[in-house]
Amino acid sequence: MNELKCPYRKKCGGCQLQNLSYERQLSFKQVKVIKLLGKYCHVDEIIGMENPYHYRNKVQAAFSEKRGEIISGVYQSSTKTVTAVESCLIQDKIADEIILSIRKLLKSFKLRPYNSDTNKGFLRHVLVKRSFVTNQIMVVLVTATEEFKAKEKFVNALLNRHPKITTVVQNVNADYNGLMLGEKNKVLFGDGYIEDILCGLRFRISPKAFYQINPTQTEVLYNKALEFARLNGKQTVLDAYCGTGTIGIIAAQKAKSVVGVEINADAVKDALINAELNGINNIDFYEADAGDYMVEAATMGEKFDLVIMDPPRAGASLEFLRSLVKLSPKKVVYVSCNPKTLARDLSFLTRKGYKVQKIQPVDMFPHTEHVETVVLLSRQKVDEHIYFDVNVGDLPRNKKCYEQNRS
Repeated sequence: MNELKCPYRKKCGGCQLQNLSYERQLSFKQVKVIKLLGKYCHVDEIIGMENPYHYRNKVQAAFSEKRGEIISGVYQSSTKTVTAVESCLIQDKIADEIILSIRKLLKSFKLRPYNSDTNKGFLRHVLVKRSFVTNQIMVVLVTATEEFKAKEKFVNALLNRHPKITTVVQNVNADYNGLMLGEKNKVLFGDGYIEDILCGLRFRISPKAFYQINPTQTEVLYNKALEFARLNGKQTVLDAYCGTGTIGIIAAQKAKSVVGVEINADAVKDALINAELNGINNIDFYEADAGDYMVEAATMGEKFDLVIMDPPRAGASLEFLRSLVKLSPKKVVYVSCNPKTLARDLSFLTRKGYKVQKIQPVDMFPHTEHVETVVLLSRQKVDEHIYFDVNVGDLPRNKKCYEQNRS
């Protein structure tokens, strides 16, 4: 494999491992997972990518001005300074080209990037999402004000340069609070969403919908999770932190029934649409905290054979883990994007009667330090249980971590 070098690697800070060959990156991540999780079970060899470049189907760019010129790119690590980027080795090439065109159009339409110091300007960010299968493209213009002068001419000019764009949305984020997207969307062209094919099923992607950014490795990750689950049409499944319902809907094809639980109302709406798109009628979705739902389900005597959990980077809350133990499913498939918090959560679950059976790392984010891991846990028989008292102070965590943005 020919290793490519990024001209922005010393300024951007987004690809922490780019100084290593891809083979060494995989070895680094394998060792990392073994050190953190190897005491629980054998760790299978990490699954890497054949071509670990331009894999991101979601690209976001910040806009700023430098010496009177409009620039677009990424924030430097730990700062609000924008590093100008023409093209990125891990981002979709078409998305990068669209962002460059928008940068040029801003100047010709006399629109300026928003400046937080002066509270003046128009454009905060641009978000581009593309399906690598359907080739549908969404462009989201994140603006500081709702007023958009000559918006029809601007959109037409953008479409003339990139006729494959299928929808353009203006997202208004007037009161910036650290989140890229605001609450209000205005569809300027198209349907306001795109659709993608994942594991043979169709999923709708709206501007705020959480969707995995590496579709190639997402299929690998989800297939491995379902391989661990070994569904045969007889199991009842709970998909906790279900988001827009992707893995739960895929699992429903081989399960008796699935319940998806998600606290984000917008995500639940997308999940219901996605189930309908695919003709899946053995899945229900609930807008609720997953931990609260599980406590209520256990109290009502409801049983699940399998719980699939895919929490944010902060891991599961202590309340969630206690609820999981109370519900007592036969199997748990834990999909994690952070092996450190995964190790912490496995420590709790193995003290409460669960045994780790399989561990599979997957490289979802080549050239970065992040690694996804799929873990299979099974409930031990009652006479095999070994219980320990766990001091809550030994498990520092944010009780509200399940509400964090999974982007």
